[in-house]
Amino acid sequence: MKKLYGVTTAMITPFTQAGEVDYEAFERLTDFLIRRGVQCLYPCGTTGEMYHLSVAERERIAETVINQAAGRVTVYIHVGAMDQQETITLARHALENHADGVGIVTPSFFGVTDRELFHYYSTIAQTLPDDFPVYLYNIPQCSANDLKPDTVRRLAEDCPNIVGIKYSLPDLLRTDEYLHIRKDFLVMHGTDRLFLPLLAMGCSGTVSGVSNVYPELFVAVYKAWLAGDLKKAREMQTFATEACNLLKSGENMSYFKHGLMHRHVDGGSMRAPQMGLSVEENAKLMEELAEAESRWPKGLLIED
Repeated sequence: MKKLYGVTTAMITPFTQAGEVDYEAFERLTDFLIRRGVQCLYPCGTTGEMYHLSVAERERIAETVINQAAGRVTVYIHVGAMDQQETITLARHALENHADGVGIVTPSFFGVTDRELFHYYSTIAQTLPDDFPVYLYNIPQCSANDLKPDTVRRLAEDCPNIVGIKYSLPDLLRTDEYLHIRKDFLVMHGTDRLFLPLLAMGCSGTVSGVSNVYPELFVAVYKAWLAGDLKKAREMQTFATEACNLLKSGENMSYFKHGLMHRHVDGGSMRAPQMGLSVEENAKLMEELAEAESRWPKGLLIED
């Protein structure tokens, strides 16, 4: 059973200017990230504009990333959807196409009770084999529904394939509660700017949107942490935090796509109603990224 760890990139979804998913760009992005050392790939989540995608598109994206990765890194597919049956359909598809596991965000927009959340996740988990790992995904600032520690504990006890959670609110006290659910229950975090302190707390890694553009920075933090070189890990985290601030940490996914273009990778367009940056915004971002890179250690960024 492969679990999430280290630098897990929450992949963007490249769209053509006509608004279609660009699967060839997905293949190139997959290779770009793997060559720069990320441990895991995680498409079709929040950073991937999941709710802008049809079931058919999400299934083809999953197949594209799994096939292009070809076992070189762990691949989890985010399968959370607006209704339970669609989530089950996507989860079964990920299983049948040899994903290493799935992540499932809480239901969104409509309020759900703790009892409903428990039923939702346990029902989905029971449709999957016990050895096929499932990560819960809690991002209450977007979904408007919160997975409380007591509910998570019950799910971890009742469903052997629920092995961890991705938490995307920078609440360290709640993070600590999740870390004490069970000794082998793993916590991945989505707050890129806190990657190093979250590792120190006991988190297994980050599910990072900013690492689409600068995977090397986060990989450098993780490698230094594993090596016990706290001084270097802090230095690398400083650079990673600077990248987070310049790219707005996912508040606007178009920053990631324009940032990829800066690195000569086709990030594609946004899908309406979201739009790309204006000419002025893009010019400012390109200048800021180039200036930041000029201050980072030479050789830190890997260029093809």
